[in-house]
Amino acid sequence: MSSGTLNKKILVVDDEADTIFLISSILEPEGFEVIGADGGAECLKILESVKPDVILLDIMMPDMDGWETFHKIRSEDVDVPICIISVKSQSFDRMLGLNVLNANDYINKPFSAEDLIGRINAILG
Repeated sequence: MSSGTLNKKILVVDDEADTIFLISSILEPEGFEVIGADGGAECLKILESVKPDVILLDIMMPDMDGWETFHKIRSEDVDVPICIISVKSQSFDRMLGLNVLNANDYINKPFSAEDLIGRINAILG
């Protein structure tokens, strides 16, 4: 466990409870605190009272998808690194996330535990 990760909060926004559980099981042993949100609306509600260190944001969610959630987070001037995490692996989606929206990273599902930890640590600096 890296001492730099202790108490770092990761907000995982995904409509699949299994994905939130998987990410928690990878990150919590590394010292991260994982907060789960089952969609964009819950994410925005959590952001009213919690400032995470990184947001992991799924794209394909019902009601409010990740693109809309991303825009709402940024329109509310929440200054938190956002990493898109999605099964959408086409270059257009990556380009939209990284170059148009200026997401901090774009991780494709499925991912390895080592890659996820490494990429979050890179975002945190």
